[in-house]
Order: sequence, then C-alpha cells, then structure tokens
Amino acid sequence: MDSLRIISPNKCYLKDIAAYRKEFILSGDTLEGCGSLEATEDPNEWLEEVKAKADEKTVPDGWVVSTQFICVRESDDRIVGMIDVRHSFNDFLRVYGGNIGYSVRPSERRKGYAKWMLSQALVYCRKIGMSKVLINCLEKNEGSRRTILANGGKYESTIYVPGENVNLERYWIELE
Repeated sequence: MDSLRIISPNKCYLKDIAAYRKEFILSGDTLEGCGSLEATEDPNEWLEEVKAKADEKTVPDGWVVSTQFICVRESDDRIVGMIDVRHSFNDFLRVYGGNIGYSVRPSERRKGYAKWMLSQALVYCRKIGMSKVLINCLEKNEGSRRTILANGGKYESTIYVPGENVNLERYWIELE
C-alpha cells in the first residue's frame, strides 16, 4: 500500500477538496465522513465549518464537536479519503450516524485506504479519551463492513432508516 497520512484539511488542499467532492457527485455516490461537503460548493466555506465544529465554543447548533481529517497519499499529495470523528452523540448520531464516518474517493477504492484511515482514527479516539465508538454502514456496503470488522468492530444490530428505505448495520469498537 502507498504511504499515507491523515491531517487536518487546510487551504493547501482547496483544489483537491473540490475535485474530491466533484468525483463523488459525478459517480452518484454520497460523501460520508465529510460533514456538509456534498452540499457546499466552496471548499473555503467547508473549511470554516470544519473549524467551527472542532471547538465546543463555536460548534453550530444541532451539531457535536468533531475532528475532520483528510487522508493524503504521500507520493502525489492527493486526497484519497476523508474521515470525521464525532466526539459525542446527538439524537441523530446516536442512532444513524455513529462516532465515525469515512469515505474513499471512488477512483481510489479497494486499496486498503479505508482500513488504514479507520485504524488511525481509532488511535486518535483513544488519545482524546473515548472508550468505545459506534460506526454504522449500509447493509449492502461490503467494503465498509470489512473495514469495520478488520478494526475490531462487533456487530450490534441492523436498523431500518425511514425515508431512505435502507438498512444500517451498527458496530461498536472497544478502545480500551
């Protein structure tokens, strides 16, 4: 696997953040683990939201404190994935969103990037004092299920998401 690093998104990656978003939109896939990036055309605006959500003093109403990472391949400095760590739950996250959301660029899938990103996010979760995390994936998303299981996920249940007509599998990962 290529050498990777997860870092905080910043202005150096504005063009690649926009390209990442565009690739998902063109593929018809949804952006997971990216906050409002799917709905935000201006990467600068998204970076401001990421910054606001990182601090309990500035987190927008209805959101929880979270830490957003981008996963960058070192050989070409390209964003290959994104992962978001939510430090706590609101009502939505407790049921449907979980503590961690992630995505891998459609053109970069099946290379082990998601598994590596999640392992790094779990190190971060331990560092900030979390004892366990909830991660959900669509029932039909075999790649995400394998990623979660490879990182110690234990299946809890499958729930139906009203209005979206999909089932979500819920997994817990113990961090202690």
